Amino acid sequence: MRKNIIEKILAKASGRREVSPGQIVEAKIDLTMLHENTGTPAVMAFREIGLKNVWDPSKVVVILDHNAPAPTEIAAGLHQYMRAFVKEFRIGTFYDIREGVCHQVLPEKGLVLPGQVVVGVDSHTCTYGALGLFSTGIGSTEMAGVLAMGMLWFKVPETLKFVYKGTPPPMVTPRDMILMTLGKITSEGANYKSIEFAGPVVEAMSIGGRLTMCNMAVEMGGKAGMVEPDEKTLAYLRERTQKPFEIVRADKDAVYEKVLEFDVSKIEPQVACPHAVDNVKNISEVEGKVIHQALVGSCNSGRVENLREAAQILRGKTIPIDVRLIVYPASRAEYLAAMKEGIIATFLEAGAVVCNPNCGPCDGSHEGIMAEGEVSITTFPRNFKGRMGKGAEIYLASASVVAASALNGKITDPRKLK
Repeated sequence: MRKNIIEKILAKASGRREVSPGQIVEAKIDLTMLHENTGTPAVMAFREIGLKNVWDPSKVVVILDHNAPAPTEIAAGLHQYMRAFVKEFRIGTFYDIREGVCHQVLPEKGLVLPGQVVVGVDSHTCTYGALGLFSTGIGSTEMAGVLAMGMLWFKVPETLKFVYKGTPPPMVTPRDMILMTLGKITSEGANYKSIEFAGPVVEAMSIGGRLTMCNMAVEMGGKAGMVEPDEKTLAYLRERTQKPFEIVRADKDAVYEKVLEFDVSKIEPQVACPHAVDNVKNISEVEGKVIHQALVGSCNSGRVENLREAAQILRGKTIPIDVRLIVYPASRAEYLAAMKEGIIATFLEAGAVVCNPNCGPCDGSHEGIMAEGEVSITTFPRNFKGRMGKGAEIYLASASVVAASALNGKITDPRKLK
């Protein structure tokens, strides 16, 4: 049949024998996610339709994570509105402020499964594709239609296959690999395309590493990012759910718009410089840039494996008083795991501030906003101008680079620390 994963998933979801890139299909939605920021206008639009029920409350997830706990009266009002929606329409799954960031919580709770079609009112919904499903962000008015009917039309995207080969050097992580890819593909190089991450390097990655890769597919303009399920995927899911699911794999002769190979053997830690995610440079080109703030965490790199990377750099050391290191575990479960491992104690002993799991300053509305002229290095997914303060500069890097930079007060290659 020569079909890739995305084509097979959308064919099944739309009741067709097969589909091809460019076709318009109406697909059944398996799960949908709303948070307080963009979920609130979606619910308002749904209420205007005048229906008494959502199409299937068991397939709707509501989570409060972007401004949690509420930092302003406006944010508190959004929380109040979404809590009322959950009660009135008997929404099947609701996570209040304590649980963490949506893009970590849904996978770790076993809510997103291989072969599904999942939509969310957040651009980084593409994260879930790491488990072998089609997952994408949609607008608030589109979400209103999904809440009403459980269906949504899609144009079947072309698919790019990125194959990663070689042996990553020490302290080169999936975060570095996706930044390197962004630098080469550019922020518009995959517009409305599906990206399949593959090759021996991806196969060797943890599920967390795959989530990191797929999370930033949207930063290339991608409609979705995904990894073909394997035994690691199945082991991850067996610990989290008993629900049935269907593994979808590409045909051996599947057709892709392009297949690009990346040799990671010789890359060094990568840094995306202001004010674009694709303004990526080797760390050797930006070493020495003075920073004021360092952030570890978020939906991209807030799992215990990322926190561990940073803690290994910080253990037994002290962050200078003129640098702020703020840590945001991606979820309550990851926070607890880090506590049990002693990682949180390492952060606190080094002088870091550890926050509850939430999105922090990522969208410019919560803990860690910067003043004009300040510079931050972060594991967060975006560095657009004005993102964390209208006059601030944001550099993107791995947890190891962020921690090393916090110790030195300037962008630092962690491999050079003694």
